[in-house]
Amino acid sequence: MAETLFACNLCDSLCGLKVGVEGGKVTSIRGDDEDPISRGHICPKAVGLRELLEDPDRIRHPLVRDGAGFRRASWEEALDKAAQPLRRIRKQHGRDAVALYVGNPVVHSHGAALAAQLLTMTLRTKNRFDPSSQDSNPRTFACMQMYGAALTIPVPDLDRTDFLLILGANPAVSNGSMMVVGDAKARLRAIRARGGKIVVIDPRRTETATLADEHHFIRPGGDAALLLAMLHVILDDARPPADVRGLAALREAARAFPPERVAAAIGMSPEVIRDLARRFGAARTACAYARVGVCQNEFGPLANWLIEALNVATGRLGAVGGSMFTAPAADLARLERWVVGTKWGRWRSRVRGLPEWLGALPSAALLDEIATPGQGQVKALIVLAGNPVLTTPAGARLGEQLPTLEHIVAIDYYVNETTRHAHVILPPRHIFETGNFELLLHRFGVRNAVRYSPPIVATSDDTRTDWEIGAELVRRVVGPRIALPQRLVRAIPDRFVSFLLRTGRYRLSLDALREHPHGLDLGALEPGIRIPGKQVDMAPAVFVADLPRLATWVDVARAAGPVLIGRRHLRSNNSWMHNLRALTKGPDRATLMVHPLDAQTFGLVHGQHARVRSSTGELTAPVTITDEVMPGVVSLPHGFGARNANALTDHHAIEPIIGTAILNGLRVTVEPA
Repeated sequence: MAETLFACNLCDSLCGLKVGVEGGKVTSIRGDDEDPISRGHICPKAVGLRELLEDPDRIRHPLVRDGAGFRRASWEEALDKAAQPLRRIRKQHGRDAVALYVGNPVVHSHGAALAAQLLTMTLRTKNRFDPSSQDSNPRTFACMQMYGAALTIPVPDLDRTDFLLILGANPAVSNGSMMVVGDAKARLRAIRARGGKIVVIDPRRTETATLADEHHFIRPGGDAALLLAMLHVILDDARPPADVRGLAALREAARAFPPERVAAAIGMSPEVIRDLARRFGAARTACAYARVGVCQNEFGPLANWLIEALNVATGRLGAVGGSMFTAPAADLARLERWVVGTKWGRWRSRVRGLPEWLGALPSAALLDEIATPGQGQVKALIVLAGNPVLTTPAGARLGEQLPTLEHIVAIDYYVNETTRHAHVILPPRHIFETGNFELLLHRFGVRNAVRYSPPIVATSDDTRTDWEIGAELVRRVVGPRIALPQRLVRAIPDRFVSFLLRTGRYRLSLDALREHPHGLDLGALEPGIRIPGKQVDMAPAVFVADLPRLATWVDVARAAGPVLIGRRHLRSNNSWMHNLRALTKGPDRATLMVHPLDAQTFGLVHGQHARVRSSTGELTAPVTITDEVMPGVVSLPHGFGARNANALTDHHAIEPIIGTAILNGLRVTVEPA
């Protein structure tokens, strides 16, 4: 048996793998001890890669609709049936009549990412959607406003920090979202082992909180108020770097939010807030880090601005042990700064006027763009590696609308809640069959590193790479009917990567990376890396203008009743991979967490089913009674079929700046089922 090296692409960790291959079959998967980031660590998802490769339910040839079901088709027939209606609809109704939905897995494959970009650039539809408006947009938007570019995103210097403040993030389970960390648990334990402190602020006592020195409950939506109160305490003594502007405006904003004003609203005492602020400010090195829980509440962009402001104001930005910028070998940020810069809201959705960000509209707009008649109505949909029926707000209602579309094309492994409505399904190859280079995620590494994973198994299936499918679909829809040599088409993704590597900081090449299959350790994060000539804006006008809304939230008493938050598990990745037994076996994880005091009020018993209702939907789920959630908060995971928390979401519930869906802090009622 030969062992080949590969990098897992199922989350942001990029763990190095040793994959046993014999007779063209994968026989084993284990961690690579020589990987510069993961150092031998893997989680159960890595093993799922083998099951995905072998899964008999995975689509292995093109499918076209035949009545109520699908039949097998050749690639020539399937591509023609995919492209011809798209070409007709564009000609008849305009290019915006064809919508494009790009799913989260695309981020984890350079071929799929380039296919998505090719589709975006050539279709030129304003109706492009992706899951970022349910996840990362508040963070990228805050960084663009402060640092001048959306991908100029600092990461915690975990290996050298003395004080790590975590809000709404659970790296022990996520493995480090927008933070490539490898073995997150080991790195967190190392902070404490060297005498450092970890403090977690979260409505749930998460797996990360159990590794921390302290955990404090906070009411969902309260992060922005907490951060302003901390800045209220810190700013008078703060010594930010010289290349900032707007400090006086930030100081003025923070003065209006003393700990005593926000305490009752967020569920933390003024004494705890003041003590936390002083310790963070006084620590030798420190960093504040926030993720999905903060992005998905009603003040996501505001809170992400204030996380950055806290790090900058205390001199932590670009400092060892603080919040630092990476120096990736292949830097997409240079292209992003050139293509996007600081532009946003370049167009708005037809029905609700929601703003574009990074070339996409909020996914919460997709339902109305399909359902509302008129000029510019969406008539067709291309879905690349996504399942919006399961994952977007009001997804069930979206599923009811999909059959009204004239045409749907899906590029996907599976028939799922969304692709079952497709007219054509085009199946891509497995990542082991295509190879991979992480175009984006190395930008978030807690160490500078790079790795290329060539293909390790051949395929006998009738599948093609994401890139080949996207390129051929584009050629048939908008391009001339001139066939380029397949060899040339297949080479484009790797040639693009080679260009980025050769023109990057380290002047590398794919050939050089092939000679270092474990990956190259390019060193610790370096202090002082910034965008040349840019000042940090401490008080962007768009955020300052939103502060009155936060003040109202702080001062106005809330109605009684629980609010819902989501959660994730180590064996799941949003809505991915629920088809694989290796990742779904074991105890039922799609349960409703309820605090004992609330369970008594609602009349619930551990293990029985509860009915959870929102203003838009309802579901039932088995109850787990636990003090891991704060009183007044219940928790249900996202993306689990019939018990999917998205069944309760409202596509009109969005924060007002860039239209991010509000998925945490959703008001619900709970009763015995």
